Amino acid sequence: QLQLVESGGGLVQPGGSLKLSCAVSGFTLDLYTIGWFRQAPGKEREGLSCISNSGGITNYADSVKGRFTISRDNAANTVYLQMNSLQPEDTAEYYCAAVRRRGPCYLSRGAYNYWGQGTQVIVSS
Repeated sequence: QLQLVESGGGLVQPGGSLKLSCAVSGFTLDLYTIGWFRQAPGKEREGLSCISNSGGITNYADSVKGRFTISRDNAANTVYLQMNSLQPEDTAEYYCAAVRRRGPCYLSRGAYNYWGQGTQVIVSS
């Protein structure tokens, strides 16, 4: 059974960093594109970053470009999101998602058909 499990969320002060992990099981990660999304209370789910199945293509939303870095370790069946310079507006539930495809990746929610349960990130002093 295909499963994605996020971890690494928590409470961090403004300007701090967190590294989220998305551990996958039940499928061969190197066949799948992975995306990271977030959803704050009362807001739409926002695409943040994605990485192609090979890791050779990445994409970032303007809101996180230069602060967040996506990476993947196919051997470890894990995708990461390094988040630096966090601000209160980054507070949200963070999700990883997967779709079986090669080539460019997209930040559209509809492009993915498997989702994790989320991990909460709170940025507050």
